[in-house]
Amino acid sequence: MFSNVKMLDADLSRVIEMAWEDRTPFEAIQREYGLNEPAVIELMRQNLKSSSFKLWRKRVTGRKTKHLQLRSADVSRAYCSRQYKHA
Repeated sequence: MFSNVKMLDADLSRVIEMAWEDRTPFEAIQREYGLNEPAVIELMRQNLKSSSFKLWRKRVTGRKTKHLQLRSADVSRAYCSRQYKHA
């Protein structure tokens, strides 16, 4: 699955950042980096401390803003308007 994919450190850091963000859906990560939700979970498991991974999983499991199909139609963007814009 994911372990065969090589990523630049900057890309790895950005995927982790996007996964932590409440408003960034898994679909946005897949669109930008080609990683589906199970691949993101595996990436997080491999790159976070165990306690951080467990905290993240507890937070994102079932979170409506992390899944486009669960998200309210009122939410039309993936990122917070105050978030730093990456080039």
